[in-house]
Amino acid sequence: MGEHPFWDKWYDRACWRKRAAHQLRVEPFCRSCGAVASVVDHVEPHRGNWNAFRLGDVQSLCKSCHDGGKRFEEVRGFDNRIGLDGLPTDKRHPFYTGRA
Repeated sequence: MGEHPFWDKWYDRACWRKRAAHQLRVEPFCRSCGAVASVVDHVEPHRGNWNAFRLGDVQSLCKSCHDGGKRFEEVRGFDNRIGLDGLPTDKRHPFYTGRA
């Protein structure tokens, strides 16, 4: 199994723990599905940038949405959700871009 990125240790710092606790107090429900949130997620991945880690926008998510849908979008570059009309909701989806 591979090594963890160097920034993983940042999540153990007191400044992050305080920020995460505050975020879950002000937004206790998952922004994606409405379940009880347990993960504070960077809206835009910081990718090891300390300023983005400390100051970037965050959101509250449940573990399922964070590890599922959010992870899929970060890896693939588009959201895979399907609307009530049966079409992808994200215009970056390969259906719309011809990359399918």
